[in-house]
Amino acid sequence: MSKLKVAIIGCGNIFPMHAQSIVSREDAELVAVCDVKQERAEEKAKIYQCASYTDYKEMFEKEKIDVLHICLPHHLHAPVTIEAAKRKIHILTEKPMSIHYDDAKAMVEAAKENKVTLGVIFQNRYNPGSQLIKRMLDNGELGTIKSGKLSVTWDRSDEYYQKSDWKGTWEKEGGGVIIDQAIHTMDLMRWFIDDEIKYVDASISNRAHEIIEVEDAAEGVIAYKNGIVTAFHAINYYTYDAPVEIELHCDKGIAKMVADRATVRLLDGREFIADNNPQETFHYENGVKGYWGVSHVKQINNFYDSLATGIPVDITGEEALKTQEMICAVYESGKKKERVYFKSKVETL
Repeated sequence: MSKLKVAIIGCGNIFPMHAQSIVSREDAELVAVCDVKQERAEEKAKIYQCASYTDYKEMFEKEKIDVLHICLPHHLHAPVTIEAAKRKIHILTEKPMSIHYDDAKAMVEAAKENKVTLGVIFQNRYNPGSQLIKRMLDNGELGTIKSGKLSVTWDRSDEYYQKSDWKGTWEKEGGGVIIDQAIHTMDLMRWFIDDEIKYVDASISNRAHEIIEVEDAAEGVIAYKNGIVTAFHAINYYTYDAPVEIELHCDKGIAKMVADRATVRLLDGREFIADNNPQETFHYENGVKGYWGVSHVKQINNFYDSLATGIPVDITGEEALKTQEMICAVYESGKKKERVYFKSKVETL
C-alpha cells in the first residue's frame, strides 16, 4: 500500500500532536515541514528525518504532497488552505478556520471546487465526556435541552503575549479569549444543541492587560431558533487555567462537564460519568505530556480513515464554518454593542 505524503506547516507548540499522529500511521509518511523560522524547521526536520522549508510555496513545488497539516497563526489559515486546495492537496487545519467568516467560507469553496478534503481541528469533541453528553442527547435519554451555560477562566498574562509576534492583535490573531481560548468550549455547546442560531448578544472588553489590542473578557448569550438560550462567560486574566465548565439543563436531567469529565444526572435517579482514561496516552517528542494530544490523535486518525474510505470526516469545513460564523458574530455584536441576528443558515457549499 502506497503511503500518503504529508507535510506540516508551522512548527510551534501544537506541532508534536500532529507529527507523532502522522508517523504512527502505516498509511502516512511525513516528508516535509515548513516554518518561517529556519532553525525551528530544521530542528523538527532532523527529528523526523524529512525535508525542511521556510517557504510553503517552494515546498509545494518541490515535494509531492497529498496532505497538509496547518499549524499557523490564525490569519494565515485561509491563504495557505486555498493555495493547497488549488494544488489538489487535502488539508487539516487547526482552529479557528480563519479570522473572518468570508475567508473561512472561501476555504470551504476552494476545497469543494478542487475535490479535496478539508478538516478542522476541534479535538474536544472526541473527549469521553463530550461523547457521553452528545450520545445521551442524540438518543433522547436527556430529553429536550432547556438552557445551557459555559465558563472559561484561564491565564494568559502580558508576559505570555510578549513572547508572540502575532497573538493579542486583531490583524493576526483576530481576537483574544473568544477566538483562542474559549472557542473549543463554545464549539462544544453549539455541537450539543445542534440547531441554527437566531441571534448573538455579546459584550467584549480588555480589562486587565496592558499590551494587547484584543479582548480578555467576554460574556453574552447565544439564542437558537429552537428557543434555547445559552449563556457564556470567558476571561483570560485569571491566575491559572481553571477547568472549563459546561452545563445543560434538560427536561430529563442535567448534564455537566468540568474539564473533560462529564456527569449526567437523570431525574429518574440514574447517574452516568465519563472521564479521560489515564491509561489512554500517546507518546510525544521532547517530553510533551501524552494526555494533551489523545483527542488530537483520534481526530487525526478520523481524517486519514476518511481519506482511505471516502466517508466524510467528522468535522468538515462546512461543520466548522458554523462555529466560525458564531465566533464572528460574537465579535460583531461586541464591537457594535448590539444584538446580531442571523439572516439564514450557513449555506451548503
